[in-house]
Amino acid sequence: MADPNRFRSRIATEDDVPAIIDLMRASIAVNMRAFLTEAEIKAAQETMGVDNSLISDRTYFVIETDEDGETVMVACGGWGKRRTLYGGDHSLGRDDSLSDPAKDAARIRAMYTHPDWIRQGLGTMLLELGEGAAREAGFGVIELGSTVPGRPLYEARGYEAFFTEHHTGANGERNTVIHMRKPL
Repeated sequence: MADPNRFRSRIATEDDVPAIIDLMRASIAVNMRAFLTEAEIKAAQETMGVDNSLISDRTYFVIETDEDGETVMVACGGWGKRRTLYGGDHSLGRDDSLSDPAKDAARIRAMYTHPDWIRQGLGTMLLELGEGAAREAGFGVIELGSTVPGRPLYEARGYEAFFTEHHTGANGERNTVIHMRKPL
């Protein structure tokens, strides 16, 4: 569990987007290496990126800490009340219509931890923030589209895989997205 005396969360704003992009790039470039080849990481990047609807919906969080007298963004992620399961603004096949909490699942979306801050409970902190907010919004189930590297965290937090899809990246490499869900 992340130390609440060291880390704090807040809702992301449009002003955070450049720092979020930098954090995402660092996370993707380093954190996926233990699971994927460089070519597979490049293919996976095609379905990743900032989703500004999460920021405008106020469902995206940043986690910060103070280091050497400066505030540092160490993780980001959130939940979605729209039907899109994963991907950034550029992703094909998006469905930004609102989900119905009575019959649809909320979505955990766009979770990234800076490589210098992994294994400190920040992913769990983000999941708890998103799950709590989705529960408060009336959702009873939450789903996500996991990368191969993300799957162990989500399984440890009670998510179960129910479908796996494979895309072929522009470089010919496979990009695997694991659909997972959890009751709230």
